[in-house]
Amino acid sequence: MKYDRFGLLIIALTLLVFSLPTSVLAQEKGSCIQCHGALQDRLSAPVAQWQTSVHADNGISCDACHGGDPTDPSMMAMSPERGYIGVPAFTEVPDFCGRCHVGVKEDYMASAHGQALEAGGAQCVICHGNHEVQVATIDLINEQSCSRCHDYERAAQIKEEISSTEAVLTNLETSVASLHRVGIDTERLEEQLFASRNSFRRLFHTVNIDRIKKQQAQFDEELQETKATVADYQSSLGKRKLVGAGVVLLLLLGGCIAMLIRRSYHEEE
Repeated sequence: MKYDRFGLLIIALTLLVFSLPTSVLAQEKGSCIQCHGALQDRLSAPVAQWQTSVHADNGISCDACHGGDPTDPSMMAMSPERGYIGVPAFTEVPDFCGRCHVGVKEDYMASAHGQALEAGGAQCVICHGNHEVQVATIDLINEQSCSRCHDYERAAQIKEEISSTEAVLTNLETSVASLHRVGIDTERLEEQLFASRNSFRRLFHTVNIDRIKKQQAQFDEELQETKATVADYQSSLGKRKLVGAGVVLLLLLGGCIAMLIRRSYHEEE
């Protein structure tokens, strides 16, 4: 009887969930995603693009950028009273993205790109896209993209200048992730790398080769300190593995000796 009651309880809860109004379920998913996902063509495209983006991976949904109320399934969700911003004009995009990416916006606005914004100069979505934004890498600097607006020569120089530091950052991030997986507390290292990565990304939004060269040494010095700390952890981990292997070997050797002693004892009998 106890199990029958439990089964009935599960069935009742299941029926309750499926009997909830569609509006309630939509609120759990977010009315923006729920509504636009059911539409066609250009009205639904942003949902599919966003779902594969770095924003989606980090829990940043429609309302974080466009405003509005994602818990309201009615059209009132897109009212100014609910904080709805909508789609920014071309020249408003840096301010739109800069609400979160404050440092990058500052360096961008002072750059050749930012100074040419009113004349149609490249802004955030030109290089990063809008809804399908991916994790940024220096591969965004490429001839196909940059030559849409100007010769690639200057961009190629910037990419070459930053490539070595980018490689060091990537390798350190991989090493720190490996240390974290084996149980080492890497929070401080992760914070250091996050700060270095952000400062570095700010730097090359200036698109100023002279400034990049001038500050490159500072980044390299900071990363050398982080690299030394990672090397110390790896060395300590290597020693621990060596000690562990030695203990295992001794245990195996002890087991073999015990077996030989036991065998000799039985043979004497």
